[in-house]
Amino acid sequence: MTVTQEKAPTRPEHLNGAGKGAGRTEVTEPAGTRGRTAIADTVVVKVAGIAAREIPGVHDMGGGLSRTLGAVRDRVPGGRPHVGRGVKVEVGERQAAIDVELVVEYGVPVPDVARDVRENVIGAVERITGLEVMEVNIAVTDVHLPGEDQGEASETRVA
Repeated sequence: MTVTQEKAPTRPEHLNGAGKGAGRTEVTEPAGTRGRTAIADTVVVKVAGIAAREIPGVHDMGGGLSRTLGAVRDRVPGGRPHVGRGVKVEVGERQAAIDVELVVEYGVPVPDVARDVRENVIGAVERITGLEVMEVNIAVTDVHLPGEDQGEASETRVA
């Protein structure tokens, strides 16, 4: 009678700790693909806000209330302008959708400004974050007329 012996499953040397580099596992994937990267909504908001403001013809961003609150914040000592004002985003693992509210200068063609903002926002967000931008929806909420700021700036409350 012959006794058969079951052979224990063999493990490569790098998995059972024997041989070179004991305790290390062999990984064949490049370092850049190991793990995941999460990009916060605020990152995309700031990138999109800065990109939109770079376009000539964009006077300000946001709706009336957000611009009013932003103006108050800007006047407070130590207050910083909010670059993301007027930008809303939805960010997934690999894609983003962006909504932008603009105030354009009087006299500039609105469709041209909207197209330039859309192209610049998509380019900046995709280049900086690596996310695919599915859409950039633009709402023009106001037109800035020449001389509007002069009346506000010349008013003083203290003599």
